[in-house]
Amino acid sequence: MRQVVLDTETTGLSPESGDRIVEVGCVELVHGVPSGRTYQQYVNPERDVPEEVVAVHGLSGDFLSDHPPFADIVDAFMEFLDDSTLIIHNAEFDMGFINAELKRLGRQPLPMARTIDTVRMARQKFPGAPASLDALCRRFEIDNTGRVLHGALKDSHLLAQVYLELTGGRQADLALAG
Repeated sequence: MRQVVLDTETTGLSPESGDRIVEVGCVELVHGVPSGRTYQQYVNPERDVPEEVVAVHGLSGDFLSDHPPFADIVDAFMEFLDDSTLIIHNAEFDMGFINAELKRLGRQPLPMARTIDTVRMARQKFPGAPASLDALCRRFEIDNTGRVLHGALKDSHLLAQVYLELTGGRQADLALAG
């Protein structure tokens, strides 16, 4: 069973008002375990990146101008996703951006039915508790001290660990008999 943990960074909060993807990051899980395969790409949003957003992820328009637009990375991105289930923290946000980019290119949207939303999982498992990625890392004692800024691949690695905890937890004491 193959799943892909996915995150995006963007120029803002609303693809409907012209905000765009600036980074995609994915971590492959095979039978619930990170395989070591990842996909990460910075994306030229072909628009400005507001300073308040740069403060969140550190990706300036100048930096991104040297990277390809979404149209140039879409095939490699979709190939990595294949037909896998997508594990996303706040799936409606990321899928909204991905599907807006796909629509711009005349491509079919990805169905929400392909997603597992870890925010929803966390809220069901821990009603009333904070469900941010940072809060879940603290809850599960996952080291996120290197997460000063958001980053799609970095956050996907953290989310993979959170997802494994939400679905039953790490088994640190598990040893193979030999």
